[in-house]
Amino acid sequence: MPTTRIARTDKMIAAKDGPVGWVTFNNPARRNAVSLAMWEALLDIVRDFGSDESIRVIVIKGAGGKAFVSGADISEFEEQRATEADVKHYHDVSESATTGLQHVGKPTIAMIDGYCIGGGVSVALSCDLRIAGQGARFGVPAARLGLGYELAGVRKLVDVVGPAFAKEIFFTARQFTAQEALAMGLVNRVVEQDRLEPQVREYAGMIAANAPLTVGSIKTIIGETLKDESKRDDALCQQVVDRCFASEDYIEGRTAFMQKRAPSFRGR
Repeated sequence: MPTTRIARTDKMIAAKDGPVGWVTFNNPARRNAVSLAMWEALLDIVRDFGSDESIRVIVIKGAGGKAFVSGADISEFEEQRATEADVKHYHDVSESATTGLQHVGKPTIAMIDGYCIGGGVSVALSCDLRIAGQGARFGVPAARLGLGYELAGVRKLVDVVGPAFAKEIFFTARQFTAQEALAMGLVNRVVEQDRLEPQVREYAGMIAANAPLTVGSIKTIIGETLKDESKRDDALCQQVVDRCFASEDYIEGRTAFMQKRAPSFRGR
């Protein structure tokens, strides 16, 4: 897989493989715990992939086969989160990274192998789809650490699993199996361990072959539906729909259907 170094740390790897951009948390010795530099690099990579017209799908994964992301790198807390100002800076950087991932204008897939804990759950929830291996484990241990979780982070979980399961996850602070996560709606699919990457590649390829403007419009509209009604941008929703119907891809889609061939979409 060709690799492009965009990150400011070797603990984040960016790779472009045809229409799929791969982001790898590369800190396996610490089960891919995330440092401040890694949060900063994540935002850099996502912005680069978001602006690259050749990239149609973004996949997030962890290195080493034992963890997706196991949370924040606690070893740097004394240095990076010792004062109130440090805590705010760390929060702002990590929030910018996950928000950038959540709102990038392309579909995103979290490939979850092993532990997905704390900040790892936040990263996974920032993706559009979550596909997990059978051995994946999920948890948010804030209540065991005395941490506070702000509204945006709590709501992101509630929007996916609902209030009752969100309370169970936070109140118990325990780890949940992949099957439990599936039952809660925390993940879209659970697959056999040796089928995880092939399944993700298949899904990424399937999405990449579809009309980018249509896929992007659905991401935009669903994002608007999750907002409070008073904050929804109905005009934007109509705008992205109209753009699809005015596109060359709409002509290509109709033509390919009539000619009984696979369409070749260009995102314009």
